[in-house]
Amino acid sequence: MASNKEYLDFILDQLTGLEGISYRAMMGEYILYYKNKVIGGLYDNRFLLKITESSEKFMPDAKIEIPYEGAKGMLLVDDSENKELLAELFEKMYEELPMPKIKKKK
Repeated sequence: MASNKEYLDFILDQLTGLEGISYRAMMGEYILYYKNKVIGGLYDNRFLLKITESSEKFMPDAKIEIPYEGAKGMLLVDDSENKELLAELFEKMYEELPMPKIKKKK
């Protein structure tokens, strides 16, 4: 089951206080970026974030879910309506996430 656009719109609305949020549709799902770093995504209408020190600290009881077969586990965001928590969490996670790899032109 793919994520629907209405759920994407809801999550983007929860992140309106953050500058630098973008997304990319990929095979029926949505990859979420914060300031050009992959921070998580929407998979089967589940809001999942990468596992970092901060995401585990901010969401200690979050379930680890697999976004798709063969992928690494991610944390399920249960409290997606808490805009303040999400903003603070994204800021902290940003510091821990690697810079995107620059693709070489052929």
